Amino acid sequence: MQRYFIYLAYDGTAYHGWQIQPNGISVQECLMKALSTLLRREVEVIGAGRTDAGVHASLMVAHFDSETELDTHFMVDKLNRLLPPDISVYRLRAVKSDAHARFDATSRAYKYYITTAKIPFDRQYRCRLFQVPDFERMNEAASTLFDYTDFTSFSKLHTDVKTNNCRIMHAAWTQVDDVTWVFTIRADRFLRNMVRAIVGTLLEVGRGKMTVEGFRHVIDQKDRCQAGTSVSGNALFLVDVTYPEDIFLTV
Repeated sequence: MQRYFIYLAYDGTAYHGWQIQPNGISVQECLMKALSTLLRREVEVIGAGRTDAGVHASLMVAHFDSETELDTHFMVDKLNRLLPPDISVYRLRAVKSDAHARFDATSRAYKYYITTAKIPFDRQYRCRLFQVPDFERMNEAASTLFDYTDFTSFSKLHTDVKTNNCRIMHAAWTQVDDVTWVFTIRADRFLRNMVRAIVGTLLEVGRGKMTVEGFRHVIDQKDRCQAGTSVSGNALFLVDVTYPEDIFLTV
């Protein structure tokens, strides 16, 4: 049995998130169907994480097992022919038999885009604001995230995780153009709804409704009800997942 990591991207607009759902189509389901068709058997696919409904990925990683060694270039081409237009496979890489797309990931990165302009072509991929928030103050608040590991205040309630601890490595707002800003955050792991809750609370700071110390107090409280409202998922992108090189069998 040979295990492969599969690198892919998707526009999440039409999907109920990454994970298979009983009441709607998911990215995982589409990928499993395509692989099962090509390999002519039921194939299980495990993703590096779970993106919520409407959230996009410019880079997601998943793993699956094959009973035979595969021609990876051939598989990429065939998968892209079978998959819908809003899901694309970049590459396949052979990995060690015990490599795991979720548990072996050393970091993940997300980007959240906001705009202050009404641009029809961006409406599915940007969160529109009607006033420019104070990004300098928001970055000051974002820098306090490095002082903490327990992010219960930014986690969806009643999840099945054993711990709400995460190690955040990067968190900052940068300006893309005159009307667009992006929040980039990287951590070893993320909780359900965590990025959207952080962004929503940072916007409270940017609008003058919360101080930087108030933001810190929210984290200290370890209470989701103290944080701001989660922003919409359509402007959120999973952009990177990293792994130790020694799990790969091919370049």
